[in-house]
Amino acid sequence: MWPIAGSVALAASLLTAIPAEAEVPVRLPATKGSLVIIGGALRTDNAAVWERVVALAGGRGARIAVFASASANPEKSGAALVERLSKYGAKAFFVPIAVTLTGTDYQAAADNPELVEAIRSAGGAYFAGGDQSRITRALRRPDGSNTRVLDALWDMYRRGGVIAGSSAGAAIMSSSMFGNPKPVLATLKLGLEDGQEITPGLGFIGDDVFVDQHLLVRGRFARMLPAMLQKGYKLGLGIDENTAMIIKPDREVEVVGYRGALVVDLSRAHAQQGAFNISNVRLSYLDNGDRFNIASRSFTPAPDKAEGRLDPARPYYREPLFSADILGNSTVVDLMGKLIDSDQVEAIGLTLDSPHNVQPDLGFEFKFTRTGESVGYMSAATEAYSVYNVRLDIRPIVVKMPLYHYK
Repeated sequence: MWPIAGSVALAASLLTAIPAEAEVPVRLPATKGSLVIIGGALRTDNAAVWERVVALAGGRGARIAVFASASANPEKSGAALVERLSKYGAKAFFVPIAVTLTGTDYQAAADNPELVEAIRSAGGAYFAGGDQSRITRALRRPDGSNTRVLDALWDMYRRGGVIAGSSAGAAIMSSSMFGNPKPVLATLKLGLEDGQEITPGLGFIGDDVFVDQHLLVRGRFARMLPAMLQKGYKLGLGIDENTAMIIKPDREVEVVGYRGALVVDLSRAHAQQGAFNISNVRLSYLDNGDRFNIASRSFTPAPDKAEGRLDPARPYYREPLFSADILGNSTVVDLMGKLIDSDQVEAIGLTLDSPHNVQPDLGFEFKFTRTGESVGYMSAATEAYSVYNVRLDIRPIVVKMPLYHYK
């Protein structure tokens, strides 16, 4: 076990890093491990998620390496996570590799043989939130190659361990991630700068899936679309706060926690040049307990919804569906839930901007359409919806500025 103080002292004592040329590349089989991708703001009492992390690492007594590399205060964040995981039965230990950890050489620590072995032999790793670029900076060398600690993480994961991460720790899961992007609406207006706003992640989920976090609370589903288009992704997974996606070796995704996740499918989408304009996106909302298979693109509702498939001939909502703030907290999911249980074929959402922001006369219309492929389920116990395969079209609109009052 690596206590906080001992780990920091070890890292501080490291004088030189092991040279990159000493590495021997090793080809390993496909991963046997799992991922726990958490959308941020994971509450200490969310036992469903914490217990799954520990269970996937090997159960009570499992050794879990805690990386607080993204944090502005790694010692404080790392200590809190070690304590939390330990309370749920793990033998967690702090890994002293962070660009903001004072008194240490993070580049030397990331190639230290003792840390490498401790991580390789662990049952799992947990990445804290903060700034995801600090994680990639700490675990990759300046030339972009893997440090030995990052290789050890891959070894542990491929052999059956779990890699978990919250917020910034979730962002690193895909091979491309958001770096320091603009707000969501400004991203739709102005696009993204590759290398600054979109940067390389660590890619544990594979090269074919884009991941984003804090998704519903902050309306970030909309910024996934330009990022996915720019980097060539056809599939995206966005997870909300206090909620996790558990991804098993067979690429089955299970949602666990407070709210849920969105599946963004661009396999049939078409984008136009100019202001952001895209059609035929397929959007699905997975609630707690729902499953989605990345390989087969199939959905399975949670057990409490299995008998609750909605009948389009018996809708609950019978009025036009509209939102003036589609990027608001969970608005997109609320609107999708109403649409799938409605006599309406479509729902409209708008997003507008302040007259003092960039391009104030440019807004966007989000049109959600129920098609023959759209399916909804509702839990009789919680009345929560699961919504699969709703069509989404986004087009730019002109907003006349200044806004005039009705007389």
